[in-house]
Amino acid sequence: MYPFIRLAKEYLKFRNAPPLALTGAHVSRHLCWPWDLDPWVELNNGRTLTLYDLGRIPLARRLGLTDVLRARGWGMTVAGASVRYRRRVRVFDRIEMRSRCIGWDARFLYLDQTMWKDGTCTSQALLRMAATSSEGIVPPRDLIDALGHDAPSPALPGWVAAWIDADAQRPWPPEGNGA
Repeated sequence: MYPFIRLAKEYLKFRNAPPLALTGAHVSRHLCWPWDLDPWVELNNGRTLTLYDLGRIPLARRLGLTDVLRARGWGMTVAGASVRYRRRVRVFDRIEMRSRCIGWDARFLYLDQTMWKDGTCTSQALLRMAATSSEGIVPPRDLIDALGHDAPSPALPGWVAAWIDADAQRPWPPEGNGA
């Protein structure tokens, strides 16, 4: 089940937090609960992605993004993700999550999210986000302008550019899997 209560707690907790610069980091702290676990008694990989929402949604509010989306009738969607898992998170472990926008191109915003336990990174997610309207994807420049920014995107790190290039080579629709 989606953690609506935890999301509401995060939203309320950060409702008066100061606005962030467009590439500023939102930092939040979370606890790994028993219902977040997989059969190996560690944070479930799918649940990790869901918990990253608990950082992204307050980040969007602090950037002013949620107000812009509501005012224009736009939505926001994850259009791609790559996650690297490196350290186990066990029941009742406390984690710190860091979420930030690292740049954009002609179609997407790119977010970097990490989870940390005792000063060690446990996982990192690179997400490609799209603002959407009834006509389809909203160009990020329109979104950035609506936020009141006129600066160009920061240069995306090489590893992000490589991921974008690699993903562009993936066939769509997917080829058969032998079934």
